[in-house]
Amino acid sequence: MSALPTPPAGHGLLDGKVVVITAAAGTGIGFATARRCVEEGATIVISDAHERRLAESADALAELSGRRPLAVPCDVTDEAQVQHLYNEAARHHGRFDVAVNNAGLGGQAEIVDMSDEQWATVLDVTLTGTFRCTRAALRHFYDQDAGGVIVNNASVLAWRAQAGQAHYAAAKAGVMALTRCSAVEAAPHGVRVNAVSPSLAIHPFLNRVMTDEQLAELAGREVWGRSAEVWEVANVIVFLASDYASYLTGEVVSVSGQHP
Repeated sequence: MSALPTPPAGHGLLDGKVVVITAAAGTGIGFATARRCVEEGATIVISDAHERRLAESADALAELSGRRPLAVPCDVTDEAQVQHLYNEAARHHGRFDVAVNNAGLGGQAEIVDMSDEQWATVLDVTLTGTFRCTRAALRHFYDQDAGGVIVNNASVLAWRAQAGQAHYAAAKAGVMALTRCSAVEAAPHGVRVNAVSPSLAIHPFLNRVMTDEQLAELAGREVWGRSAEVWEVANVIVFLASDYASYLTGEVVSVSGQHP
């Protein structure tokens, strides 16, 4: 296993930007992205379906920046809550510049044992939820007429097969297709839409859907001999959100160190 790197210092990549991040509570990629955006100078708006964890995350981010972010509870399977999130972000800050669509739901089930409900639930959160958030963000960006950026969270499972992950893989493949198609539609409005595709970024919530043994086996496939740190995925999200990625749209950037 390679030695763990340390997070780089902020360089003001998002100075002056207002960034909305879904599923930003807890210890996963969403919270890491919120933290990284603050470190890069952004004003953030965070949301999550879990109100208690959302409040705790807002408190933690306030300690980092000295300013408590706007925290809006949002279940991405509920269109009214999605509309409320982006309306509140625009009302509170006058606008927003970046939307990071991070909400997703996994699970472990072989196809022959998978129920319609299991399939539909994962698709509704992971794919349709991303669609709802993309649609809401684009409507605001078009009305603002000042460009904007969307970064979606996909997965290498959209490219690589893994037993027990058909519903999640199908949803993430849909996120990739949604990213490409919405990028083409949004380009005339000066809006960029891209996605990250992590292979494996370990955080405690993964233990709800995979055992320690399964996670260790997957980490062993990575060329670094370890999983990604969540902030390593967040760094790529920040890059795509920043002006350094001004020519990129409709792209899916793999954050991976996995053997073929």
